[in-house]
Parts: sequence; C-alpha cells; structure tokens
Amino acid sequence: MLTYNFLLDIALILLCTKLLGLFTRKLHMPQVVGALLAGIVLGPAVLNILHETNFIKQVAELGVIILMFNAGLETNITELRKAGKASFVIALIGVLVPLVGGFIIAFFFNRGDLAQGGANILLQNIFIGVVLTATSVSISVETLKELGKLDTRAGSAILGAALIDDVMGIIALTIITSFADPTVNIWTVLLKIALFFVFIAVVGYVFYKLFALVIKHNDKDLRRYVIVSFVFCLLLSFCAEHFFDVADITGAYFAGLIICNTQKSKYIASRFETLSYILLSPIFFASIGLSVTLPNMSSAIIWFSVLLLLVAIITKIIGCGLGAKMCHYSKDECTQIGVGMISRGEVALIVANKGMSLGLMNSLFFGPVIIVVIATTVITPILLKIVFSREKHAITQTIDSQLVADFNQAEQLEMMEQKISEDADNLNDAQQGNQTQN
Repeated sequence: MLTYNFLLDIALILLCTKLLGLFTRKLHMPQVVGALLAGIVLGPAVLNILHETNFIKQVAELGVIILMFNAGLETNITELRKAGKASFVIALIGVLVPLVGGFIIAFFFNRGDLAQGGANILLQNIFIGVVLTATSVSISVETLKELGKLDTRAGSAILGAALIDDVMGIIALTIITSFADPTVNIWTVLLKIALFFVFIAVVGYVFYKLFALVIKHNDKDLRRYVIVSFVFCLLLSFCAEHFFDVADITGAYFAGLIICNTQKSKYIASRFETLSYILLSPIFFASIGLSVTLPNMSSAIIWFSVLLLLVAIITKIIGCGLGAKMCHYSKDECTQIGVGMISRGEVALIVANKGMSLGLMNSLFFGPVIIVVIATTVITPILLKIVFSREKHAITQTIDSQLVADFNQAEQLEMMEQKISEDADNLNDAQQGNQTQN
C-alpha cells in the first residue's frame, strides 16, 4: 500500500536544514553545518523524529551525484591541469600518513579485554588505518562553493586529490580484504580501475565532440541540453559503480568535467544548482545526520574515540599539507588543502561496514568510527571557513600595508615638491635682489 509519509519527511528536512543553516550562518559558519546538524537533531541521535528510509537513501545518493556533477561543471580546467601532479602527491601522502596513524592507535588499544576474534590482530590494526585514509569530498565541495573558493589553486588541489584518494582507498581496501576474503583479486580490481579511466577518456571525448557540435548548430531551446547532461551524468555514475567498482560520484564528477568546457556549461550549471539547492543537497546532508546512532561505550573506548579523532584530523592536515608543501604551495594553501581533506563522511562508514562483514573490524571500534565521521564532517566546513578567512585577512593586511606605504611615499613626494618649490622661490627672490642692486 502506498503511503505518503515521505512527503512529511521531505518537508521536515527542508524546513529544518534551512532554519539551522540560517542559524549557523548567523554564527559565521557555513550553512552546510546547519544541514548536517538538522539530520542529527531530527534523527535517532537526538529527537528520533525521522529515520533513514530507502527513499531518503536513494534521494540522498542522487543529491551527492548532482553535487559532484555540479562541482565538475564549475571546475577550472586550467587550475586542475596545473594541480594534476600535485594532487597525486597530496593524495598519496594523505593516504599513507593516516594509514600509519590509525595502525599505531589501534596497536595500543586492540589488545587485552578489547581484542576480539575474526581476522588476526595485525590485519585489524591495519584496517583501522585504512578506514582513516578515506576522504569525503562532498562536504568540502559544498563549503568551497559557499565560500567562492572552488576554482582556486587550493580548491582544485583538494578536488583532484580527493578523487585520486578515492581510487587509492579502493586499492588499499582491496589489498587488506584480499587477505581475509579469498574471492577478492587485487589484479582484477586494478584492471577495472585502469579500464574505467580508458572508458572515461573514450566516451568523454566522443560525447564532448558531439555535444559541442549540436550546441554550435542549434541553441534555440537550451533546456534540452540540461536533460541530455543529466542523462550523461547518471549513465557515467551507473557505469562507474556497476561495471568498474569505482564510486558513482567519481563518474558524476568526470561527467561535469567533460561538459564544463562547452559553450552552455554555465547555463547548465545554474539549472543543476537550483535543483540541488531546493531539494537534493539538503536531503543528502541531512541523511548523514539521520544515519548517526551513538552506541554505549566503556571508558577505554571513549579514550580510543578521542585519540582516534585527533589522529584522524592531524594526520590528514600533516599528510596532505606536507604533500602540498613538496609541490611548492604556499603555507596558507597547504593548511587549506590539509583541512579540506579532513572529512571522512559516508566513505569511512562504507569501508568500516565492509571490514565488519569480513571480520577485519573489531565491533567495539565501530562506535569510535561513527564519532570520527560525525566530528570530522561537522568540523571540516568550520575549519575551512577559518583558514580561508585567515587568507582573506592576510590579503587585506597586505593591501592596507601597501596603501599605507603608498600614502607615505606620496606624502614624502609632496614634501619634496614643496621643498623644491620653496628653494625655487628663494632662488628667484635672490636673483631679483641681485638685479635690484645692479
């Protein structure tokens, strides 16, 4: 029997995300924080009014797909090309440092009464590190768009590194699960990833040429191009997930990237921006909060949670910041890139669930992972606002200093001109005096 409760669910989500978004903006925080908090408040963690239904999950998935597609449409291709090599270095070090950090913290806690059966302890400890390698770029993308920093050097590096991080995360997960699950073949996974990029290159080139040709010869009704773009985005998302085991959001981002250089990309982006703003994005961010349930934890697990959170934040900032520094980014940009990669989001939960099913994840550690996901998801947009505001403040100070220097220089020039004028007057008076005497 068809029920209409989903209409009430959507109404509550849209209303609460907007109200809390306005509230967080009053506190000089990104509105996405309010949307995340709305899901937590409405969900089982606080008021227990709403629960994550299949409908909400599916709409939320569509929401993150459109979010990443729009990010691709608004990407500065020139900056992304420049950040290509740097993004790889940032992603690589940004995976290795959290991997080591997670292993070390698990090594000290996963023993004695806290240790559980399943895979051997070494694999369990390594898996905690694998969980921390994940990056959920959707939170950073929304925040960067809100701050107007998506197409900056740092924004392009974050986007590129997060996409490469996603692929590296798949490889790391495959390697560790291959030790526990004999059906997993790492070479098959690597081959699929390679084929995915070949597929994107071929299909993307053909679609771009045809799409650009059609737009050039027929631009009367632009709405049809929005529909064609949407279909292309959904098909690439489906193919990425279904045939190549790559995240659907990666396919969506490449779809936007392929279309972003066409003549009508700004018009297409504006239409998807509206769709995302009024419905899909609020449901996606609220769904993250709705999925939050806080388990009962002992004092040892609470300490583990606190330390795991600190390690999760610090290792991403250090790892990605170090990678950015090696690629000659400025000090402020290194901090911005490191902070932009902190959020773990739903990616870490998916990895953790996979580990639980294979016995690679100690069930007692699942609660701390949830806490890390919640905290990093909420903290990331706040910290991004701070580090980009600091850059703005530094630029303002530089401009003010330059203005003061220019003013002082102008004042000195004026004094010199006045002195020269006085000297000239004195010289004229002296000459006139000499003429009078003569």
